[in-house]
Parts: sequence; structure tokens; C-alpha cells
Amino acid sequence: MNVSKLLVAGVAFSMSAGAFAAGAHGGGHGASSGEPGKASEVARTITVEMYDNYYEPEEITVKPGETVRFVVENKGSLVHEFNIGTPAMHESHQKEMMMMVEHGVIQGGKLNHDMMNMDMGNGHSMKHDDPNSVLLEPGQSKEVVWKFSDKGNIEFACNVPGHYQSGMYGDVNFE
Repeated sequence: MNVSKLLVAGVAFSMSAGAFAAGAHGGGHGASSGEPGKASEVARTITVEMYDNYYEPEEITVKPGETVRFVVENKGSLVHEFNIGTPAMHESHQKEMMMMVEHGVIQGGKLNHDMMNMDMGNGHSMKHDDPNSVLLEPGQSKEVVWKFSDKGNIEFACNVPGHYQSGMYGDVNFE
């Protein structure tokens, strides 16, 4: 790991400590943000590029009921997440993402895929396979198809420890 990556990782982890100490307000993955979309109902495709630590575009506008295909590309040097949800959902999910770092699943610029299958108890694993989210290593690209059911307080965010706190989130605006 070169010095700049180490510095970015150190700053990210130290910035996140206060946020995780504050606790979560609940909410499930994707709760109140819509539902998995059907590819046959996609109205348009939006390409989202993830950098260290911001998105392009920084915000999107959708219509209630619209199904969007997101083509998400990690152009950064670190692992990043694209996750659609409410601010409360992101706050709750950040605890899980911290656990992924603590257990060696997220290792700066790479993922330990073997560790992602580890049994965390109560039927939980670290697979990170929710339909509203992708977790990508540098250079990877994946798609999310999402239906924005109703207007709400929705954003897309990276919940890797410290990334959200450093500004890696964007607003979902409704027409």
C-alpha cells in the first residue's frame, strides 16, 4: 500500500469514529427508498462514476414510479459502495460496513471474497448482496436496477467507513 492510500485510509477511519459512536436510528436496506426494479421496465440508464471520495454525477433527478438502471463504475483506488437509501438507512448500514473492515473483508483497495461468505451468526453473512447496493473494487463495474416508488428523503451513498463522512453521498431529487 503506497503512502497516499495509507493516508486516505487512515483519515477515513479516524473521521468515522465519532459517527459510529453516535449510533443508528434503524431502517432496513432500501427501506422507504423504493424496490428492486425489473429490467423490462427501465425508463433510462444513468452511469455513476465513483472516485476517492465522490460521485459523478453528485445528484440525480427521478420521477416517482420510475425504474432506472444504474451502471456503476469504480474509478477510484479504494473499495467503494453505491447504495440507494434513506439517511437513517445509511447510518445503520455504516455499522455493518465497519464490521466488514474490522473482519478484513474490506482491505483498502480490495475485497477479501472468502471472508464475505463468513457466517456472522443469526443467518447473516458479509456477502453484500442487497438489490439497492453494489460494493466494487477499483476498476470494477456493476449494475443496479431500482424503482423509485414514492417521493422521499433518498440519497445514494458510500458507507465504507469514513467515506460518507468525507462527502461521498448524493441526493436523489424528485420531479
